[in-house]
Amino acid sequence: MLTNFGYLTYCTNIHTGENWQDHLAEIQKYFPAIKKELSPDMPMGIGLRVSNIASIDLVKTENLEAFKQWLSKNDAYVFTMNGFPYGSFHQVVVKDQVHAPDWTTNERLAYTNRLADILARLLPDEMDGGISTSPISYRYWHKTPVALQKAFETGTKNMVAVAAHLISIFKSTGKIIHLDIEPEPDGMLESGREFIEWFVNQLLPEGEKILAAQINISREEANKLMKQHIRLCYDVCHFAVGYEPHEAIVNEVLMLGIKIGKIQISAALKGVLDKDVSARKIIAQKFTKFNEPTYLHQVVAKKNNGGFIRYPDLPQALADIENVDVNEWRAHFHVPIFEEDFGFLQSTQKDIVTVLDLQKKINFTNHLEVETYTWDVIEGALKLSLQQSIVRELNWVKEQL
Repeated sequence: MLTNFGYLTYCTNIHTGENWQDHLAEIQKYFPAIKKELSPDMPMGIGLRVSNIASIDLVKTENLEAFKQWLSKNDAYVFTMNGFPYGSFHQVVVKDQVHAPDWTTNERLAYTNRLADILARLLPDEMDGGISTSPISYRYWHKTPVALQKAFETGTKNMVAVAAHLISIFKSTGKIIHLDIEPEPDGMLESGREFIEWFVNQLLPEGEKILAAQINISREEANKLMKQHIRLCYDVCHFAVGYEPHEAIVNEVLMLGIKIGKIQISAALKGVLDKDVSARKIIAQKFTKFNEPTYLHQVVAKKNNGGFIRYPDLPQALADIENVDVNEWRAHFHVPIFEEDFGFLQSTQKDIVTVLDLQKKINFTNHLEVETYTWDVIEGALKLSLQQSIVRELNWVKEQL
């Protein structure tokens, strides 16, 4: 839906269905009722998550035309897509495989270009479109500095290839579509600082060189096109887990001429740790309830001296609960954004408020997308019906805006 500060929607990765017909059935089941509550008299956007197998079906003309007709009939449109999870995302163990295949592969390149082709045909003429994606790869798959550097080089070249494809779409249709890189804990780009340094020192030089030669333009023009078509996806949960200084990161990104393609509005889980071991064990028990086996739940612990300890998943953090050198945990577990207090635990809701206040102040993106993908693994009183949960989250964001 249109707000004063951007187009607001939710990501359909909360719905099941890995092939296109199954996922479409879930969208058709829930979206009309959600729109009726939130935007009965105005068009409402959809944040579309399409797996690789679903994209192969959806790109077919007959399926795309049928979906476009359904969108028109339901006063809906698609302006943003989630291209991070390539494969199955529900009712299977995902963990680090959410990055697979990564940006070092032709499979990831082909999948992302296919999403761009789909979005180009769905995107309303007056809007820009975005596709969020993995931050190159999962860091721990690359065991040596040489292997890590090789992954950076290959992944960067493949993203430049996507940029070239997006430029060709722009030239033929006039539609601006951007690839939105989503830093994540333990991704090869896991922080705002790492994203900035990679963008300035690797992506831009590589993109300028390749595009200048490939489409016969100046390096200055290539620089502008790279910044138009490769952007930052600001996932508030991921940045909150890393204790990121939101205002400083946003301001530096914009000062460098880098664009922010999308805010993914999501909250992480946090707990303040007392020095008393028995009190810590209570916190550990509360976190244990969120130790589900489907997704990675990386933990970043803040040390008393201001440093950090990173745990690749919640079990490793739980095993270190008696470490009195740390005073706070933040876990990559998406919890409902309309709740801040979970008893002994809290959410990073204040980080969302900070980022949305920045958006109101400087309006740095057109795309606002709520993402609570762990809905199906949440238990107890936190779990409303799916429709109620989505409506309540979007209404909460509207109130903040």
